[in-house]
Amino acid sequence: MIGVLGGTFDPVHNGHCRIGLELYQQLGLDELRFVPCRQPPHRSMPQANDVQRLAMLQLAIAGQSEFVIDERELRRDGPSYMVDTLASMRAEEQETPLCLILGGDAFTALTSWHRWQQLVELAHLVVAHRPGVALMFEGELLDLYQRCCVDDPARLSERPAGKILLCPVTALDISSTMIREQMAMGGSARYLLPDDVWVYMQQQRLYLSDV
Repeated sequence: MIGVLGGTFDPVHNGHCRIGLELYQQLGLDELRFVPCRQPPHRSMPQANDVQRLAMLQLAIAGQSEFVIDERELRRDGPSYMVDTLASMRAEEQETPLCLILGGDAFTALTSWHRWQQLVELAHLVVAHRPGVALMFEGELLDLYQRCCVDDPARLSERPAGKILLCPVTALDISSTMIREQMAMGGSARYLLPDDVWVYMQQQRLYLSDV
């Protein structure tokens, strides 16, 4: 099975890496792909450029051979729609199960995604959530969840796509937005992200205020 973890990674931080590792282990994945987004459909363009974000990802996962970077969204023009990314992966991987990893907030907003109904046709949806925090969803998303939900990660290996699994993960209250805001105010983001990423950010003078 292949895990797919998308995002702007602006910057990549310990929350991304820890969730990736925990789900790699929980799901028994063969590979976890980090997919940096070139043009986010739901937010402004990343502050760091494509080369810088790719370099930070490479530093963050160095030495973790089962983690790889998939650059297809960086090479594709236009908005980086995950449905297009999964469709291209599915064409390459044929019947290999794909697991799209989503945070709880992303899953509850799934109906705002481009062609969102097709996502579960192309991959399983694995929702990483904090233990003890209830996920609230309704309407079409609730209908989808009730049709597709499973409790056992082993069920995901039975078919290429079509299931939804909720997975508890360690709650690390870290976000890229928080890191950028701290840096802009003159604070330090050290220990929120891998040391090599922190050093690179300082060398590149990333996320510093112009004032």
